[in-house]
Amino acid sequence: MEKDKNIEIAKQILTEYLIKKEHRKTPERYAILEEIYRRDEHFTIEDLFIFMRDNHYRVSKATLYNTLEILIDCKLVIKHQFGSNTAQFEKSITSFKHDHLICTDCGKIIEFYDSEINNIIKKATENTGFMPDNHTFYVYGVCGECE
Repeated sequence: MEKDKNIEIAKQILTEYLIKKEHRKTPERYAILEEIYRRDEHFTIEDLFIFMRDNHYRVSKATLYNTLEILIDCKLVIKHQFGSNTAQFEKSITSFKHDHLICTDCGKIIEFYDSEINNIIKKATENTGFMPDNHTFYVYGVCGECE
């Protein structure tokens, strides 16, 4: 139920963005958005392409790339470059604020939250007039399974 509500919110944000930018409101864009917002994990374009193809969506990789750029621009998706050549993505409006531990051996990504990181950012910005809208914090190392 909550996922469906979040998908509707995301669709409304996308619709407003497409109207403002005078882009077409295509069914493919909305199908891609829905699939992303049904996921709970990070994904690559290849992951998304295979899933959409296997579920009989007729979407090219070019359409995926173009739609992801739109979704990033309207802040519905976050793009990560976790030290590899392959970008990974995750939904943004329903995702809790978190940071990442990345295993350099197996590529495993562990999400974590620590309020102290937010306190450090607040302290660093409060006297400068700088207004942060987001941050990215990656820690690279070896996970317990690869240790």
